[in-house]
Amino acid sequence: MRFENKAILITGAARGIGLSAAELFAKEGGMVVLTDTDSEKLSDSVNKLRSQDLKVEGVSLNVTNRREWESVVTGVVEKHGRLDVLINNAGLNEVATVEDTTIEQWQKMMPVNRDGVFHGIQFGVAAMKETGGVIINVASITAGVAAPELVAYGTSKAAVSQLSKTATVDRARKGYNIRINSIHPGFTDTRMVDKMLDSLGDGASTFAKSIIKGIPMKRLARPCEIAKPILFLASDGGYTAA
Repeated sequence: MRFENKAILITGAARGIGLSAAELFAKEGGMVVLTDTDSEKLSDSVNKLRSQDLKVEGVSLNVTNRREWESVVTGVVEKHGRLDVLINNAGLNEVATVEDTTIEQWQKMMPVNRDGVFHGIQFGVAAMKETGGVIINVASITAGVAAPELVAYGTSKAAVSQLSKTATVDRARKGYNIRINSIHPGFTDTRMVDKMLDSLGDGASTFAKSIIKGIPMKRLARPCEIAKPILFLASDGGYTAA
């Protein structure tokens, strides 16, 4: 029960990695606030977790909207007395090379994948300055490994990686008891990956095979396998900024 009586806020938590993380934190005693833009799926997921007698609630949040961020974070602090853990997990992905990426695709992904994390860090740090806490940003393996078919996605996740490093060094210099980390999953069995493959049509099978070929275990990661390191990073400890 490492997170007993601690308040955890997770974005993009209606399904996939976010939902798996919510379940793990709640099973460790946390009071978990799941957020998403898909209100119907969010409600279903919250009800399923509550059926396990877990302490969870659901709140609608568009991570690109600063007013919504302010409202949600303020609500968590007012209800639970503090915000202990923030997981910036919400994200979008579309398949396109640098030649094929439209400005519409670029402008759709950046506000969610990059700016949403920036907003989350700002409001999270403001809420945690006096009490301390942990912020974990879900980046991607594509932040450091070139994926030509995912140019906008990879670029946005590289920004998340660098933002995480600079933010954690900044708060350390200021003496805040706040740790900020990023986690970099490979291809994971989530709805986002399913939608990405669907968008390829006839080319989906070839692309999927090329992905699997490069994975030593010859399968996609499972959401719970990404959620567990997130739980670990939110636990007490920490030494480096690299």
